[in-house]
Amino acid sequence: MKQRIITAIIAAALFIPFVLIGKLPFTILVYIIAAVGIYELLRMKNISIRSIPGIIGLLTVFTMLLPEMYTTELIKLTSFSKLELLMIGVILLLIYSVVVKNHFTFDDVGFILISALYVGIGFYYLIETRNEGLHFIIFALLIVWTTDSGAYFIGRKLGKKKLWPEISPNKTVEGFIGGIITAVVFASIMQMVYPISDSWLALIVISIVASIFGQLGDLVESAIKRHYNVKDSGTILPGHGGILDRFDSLLFVLPLLHFLQFVS
Repeated sequence: MKQRIITAIIAAALFIPFVLIGKLPFTILVYIIAAVGIYELLRMKNISIRSIPGIIGLLTVFTMLLPEMYTTELIKLTSFSKLELLMIGVILLLIYSVVVKNHFTFDDVGFILISALYVGIGFYYLIETRNEGLHFIIFALLIVWTTDSGAYFIGRKLGKKKLWPEISPNKTVEGFIGGIITAVVFASIMQMVYPISDSWLALIVISIVASIFGQLGDLVESAIKRHYNVKDSGTILPGHGGILDRFDSLLFVLPLLHFLQFVS
């Protein structure tokens, strides 16, 4: 626990200033974080990020991360849209599988593409959410962090019924519900201090849905790790694991806030 707290304090001290600054420094930081994220996924599959498929996967993620404000410049520079560049990546990976005579298989192609979409889309919305306003990214972080803390402490104190033991043996139904309640309480406090929505009902509904999706994002990451028989996605954050272990919930919550047009 002590190591987790120390790591969390140091990570927050490094991350929060970039969140406050926003703009290009924050975008660069997100690119670095996303690069580590795709590296962690590829390593689970024993694919080197320095290999041809690994490089294509990394470039695919970088393309997807490009903020909306720069897409026009991308088209001017390359004559390709982001979707067209993604298709080029698909074609190159499929050609590579033929060149190496199926030592790199169709399944491997699918893994890299799903990994790139998972990391690229989630972190793209991290950039876009910050570009829409500091209060939106604070709200998203608040939901994720309070859900995580509420689920952990309430689950430890009151947890009896296992939520999904085949995926994450330590999570409980009581912790799941406790995380939602904690998120709603803190979101309501934020609403009173700095109104983020014109409607209290909308705020509460969004907070509940976002908290649920955040916990589902956590379970998805647990399922991936269990499938590939790894304890943590990485070791970059002592006591916490890897980048994906810390951002798994945000990768689900941030797109959701945009899809529901809460952030726009």
